[in-house]
Amino acid sequence: MHVLVTGGTGFIGTRLTQACLQDGCKVRVLGQENTPAEAENSKALQSAGAEMILASIVDAELDDLVKGIDVVFHLAAAQHEANVGDDHFRNVNVEGTQRLLEACIRNNVKRFVLGSTIGVYGILDGLIDENSPCNPDNIYGQTKLEGERLVLSYVDRLPVTAIRISETYGPGDRRLLKLFKTIKKGVFFIVGNGKNLHHLIFVDDLVRGMRMAAEVEAAVGEVFVLSGKDPVSTRVMADAVATAVDGKVPKFHAPMGPFMLLAVTMETVLKPFGIQPPLHRRRMDYFKKSFTLSRDKARNVLGFEPEVGFEEGVHRTAQWYEQEGLLE
Repeated sequence: MHVLVTGGTGFIGTRLTQACLQDGCKVRVLGQENTPAEAENSKALQSAGAEMILASIVDAELDDLVKGIDVVFHLAAAQHEANVGDDHFRNVNVEGTQRLLEACIRNNVKRFVLGSTIGVYGILDGLIDENSPCNPDNIYGQTKLEGERLVLSYVDRLPVTAIRISETYGPGDRRLLKLFKTIKKGVFFIVGNGKNLHHLIFVDDLVRGMRMAAEVEAAVGEVFVLSGKDPVSTRVMADAVATAVDGKVPKFHAPMGPFMLLAVTMETVLKPFGIQPPLHRRRMDYFKKSFTLSRDKARNVLGFEPEVGFEEGVHRTAQWYEQEGLLE
């Protein structure tokens, strides 16, 4: 099996590439080295036997990229870039995806799996499944939804599948590192009642589900939500991390109102100057949004069941942080 992973130097792409290599696949990686973590991942993947191509999806020669490839996992995306216009997100997440789809058709690629996001739902509480209304509330979610719909429109010309990825954690992740570090140092506290729910997925479960989506015939033309075993509250999540890193989370909870007011004020004052506010409304979503992701479709069509519970996943993640010296 010849596999292409775009965005392959990122957290999920690296773990996916490693899994494919371990199973004997030949893997070509399109990635970048914009951060020290990406540079480390790139070096590790090359040492493991991956063919590395360092370029953006916008700049790469895509016919050469997909030549001889059986399966494409398309994870490359504009996501957290600050101080760039909306056209950048559309150029990468929509136009880049379309160019890649066309190259795949010209080169007879057999399967195409898009890494989408639960961000397409926007601010949506309660039980969420593949039929829940999409209403993305930022340019990232908007362009990912456009890209997702674009991919599915190609189903008559290319076997495509879209995966809406829930918040992902595990060894290699640096997005939740700040949470682990602040809890270990004893400076983290909960805002609000701590009862809002998060539905994360351990990275190895996600990788396994994505690979299943590339193999199951009934997945063609479909979109799937992939999530972990059970949702966890902010309080349970914080306490699990505290146990894993030998830290402590205060029992008191700070009131939501003043922090939301501060977040809005910072956005209003700093954004006109192109400054990313240290506290903003999206960051407050961690303490505010509450949802559960349905696993019914992924279970019934893909046969996917997550294997790693949250406490075990947090323990494995903390072990990796310790090994890498990231919790100092």
